[in-house]
Amino acid sequence: MSTEHAASPEPRKRTLKRPNKRAVLHSKTGPRLVQKTRGKKKAVATGSNSQKAIIFAPIISHPRILVPRTVPLYSTELGAAYVADSLQLMKEIPDGSIAAVVTSPPYALHFKKEYGNVDKAAYVEWFLPFAQEIKRILKPDGSFILNIGGSYNQGRPTRSLYHFKLLVELCDRLGYHLAQECFWYNPAKLPAPAEWVNVRRVRVKDSVEYVWWLSPSEWPKANNRSVLLPYSEDMERLIERGYRAKKRPSGHNITGKFMVNHNGSIPSNLITRGNNESNSEFIRSCSKRGMKLNPARFPAALPEFFIKLTTEPGDIVLDPFAGSNTTGSVAEDLQRRWVAIEIDREYLRASGLRFGIECK
Repeated sequence: MSTEHAASPEPRKRTLKRPNKRAVLHSKTGPRLVQKTRGKKKAVATGSNSQKAIIFAPIISHPRILVPRTVPLYSTELGAAYVADSLQLMKEIPDGSIAAVVTSPPYALHFKKEYGNVDKAAYVEWFLPFAQEIKRILKPDGSFILNIGGSYNQGRPTRSLYHFKLLVELCDRLGYHLAQECFWYNPAKLPAPAEWVNVRRVRVKDSVEYVWWLSPSEWPKANNRSVLLPYSEDMERLIERGYRAKKRPSGHNITGKFMVNHNGSIPSNLITRGNNESNSEFIRSCSKRGMKLNPARFPAALPEFFIKLTTEPGDIVLDPFAGSNTTGSVAEDLQRRWVAIEIDREYLRASGLRFGIECK
């Protein structure tokens, strides 16, 4: 199979969903809208003599059952969103029940952000308890997708190593396995820090963030056929015309199998996608209602890539630092069940608009 270096395919045009008839908005007094649960048994009349046969639809449990003692802020057909401290709420989730955790926690920055970032010196010890719970609730072949950005040391044009130190501790101390290091290239990222990039001109724009793909085992479930990229025009011509089998100068032995059309090329571990949804329908809807937005949202293409790569429809995906719940929205679109946990109620309240739900 051939490989090509290319940007991720353009994501589907995303619009806010109409109010979901199966969506449930919860309160302390109970759900305001109740409908039949997905996967209920259904009785169907069959045969010409009016005899009835019972046909049982597959029972797919809603992820709310993972934390039965806690009421979500809202839920949909496939997921539930909770206002909670994720470290505490994850302790209620049974062992080995989550297929993938896809998240972007607050980064360790020396300038404090509204969303509550932790100082670099304390970041590793702060994060490890979350990672321990994540490892416990993941399936043995589950994946932990951790998007984490780098930063400069305060007052110096040198880079912090906190995210590398975290990776080493996750593997050495907690027993995670690094399946692959991936990278998110954001061409729309502004030049920063201004002192070193714009004023003194001694550094270049930092446009790449790390995505650690971790797992409790050495063999996490994955299928790269789920994330194939369109062939380039050159590759399509090569497949059509044929390529003489031979050994390349690099030492690779190109056989006739190279010419098989696999319906796309294998993507690289560099995911290219801008993070500039400032004029999206979701943002406009939040602004219209005066709702508070999480300022550190990652693009939908990032969770979409890894959810497709590491899970199948019906699997449960968790984001313990959900923010505006991009992960849950993408998971729902891809027919995965999902759980979102966010400590800031206003961020999560605004995220309901992604599903056509207005929370009080």
